Amino acid sequence: MLKNIYLIRHGETDYNRKGMVQGRGVDADLNETGKKQAQAFFQAYQHLPIEKIYYSTLKRTYQTVLPFVEKGIAHLAHEGLDEISWGIHEGKPFSQDAHEEYLYYLRQWRAGNTHVAIAQAETPEEVKARQEKFTQTLLQSPEKNVLICSHGRAMRILLTWWLGYPLSQMDMFQHFNLSLYHLQYTGSMFRIVKYNCLEHLKN
Repeated sequence: MLKNIYLIRHGETDYNRKGMVQGRGVDADLNETGKKQAQAFFQAYQHLPIEKIYYSTLKRTYQTVLPFVEKGIAHLAHEGLDEISWGIHEGKPFSQDAHEEYLYYLRQWRAGNTHVAIAQAETPEEVKARQEKFTQTLLQSPEKNVLICSHGRAMRILLTWWLGYPLSQMDMFQHFNLSLYHLQYTGSMFRIVKYNCLEHLKN
């Protein structure tokens, strides 16, 4: 059974605008720009025959898909879609020291050391373990057209292993607030139809 999966990142928050770390431990609301992005996405894709909506347990993802929820479409929050935890840096303003530590761990992950993390944070391997449980739920469901709203790093991890790449290559998958990946699941594999699409935000 061919399954169409529309995977989006949540709309903008004030943390995004200010360049502050959010992660799993910061439950921020969409700001006015984020709400406009959510409405623009809805206007562009409300015609899709979406049968089920999945989003993380963080309210910025629910607020992003709220226009679809208000149509009466079945929906479910799942912790497997939560953002990675950034540990001690969550909710803090930008600092050069924190940025250097972030870059250090990105280099570690790119070198294949995806079992390491910033203090009190999650590793990519731990995020993948959460996502495996969500993926079981997704693939066992009968719906052929689903909308999923998640987070930047979480999406990178999810797309990487869905498409058969090692987690060390996760940074190949770009993302922006309210960008769209359209994937299809064929019954045995995932494939990308649209990559990081932002057409709906042009205006």
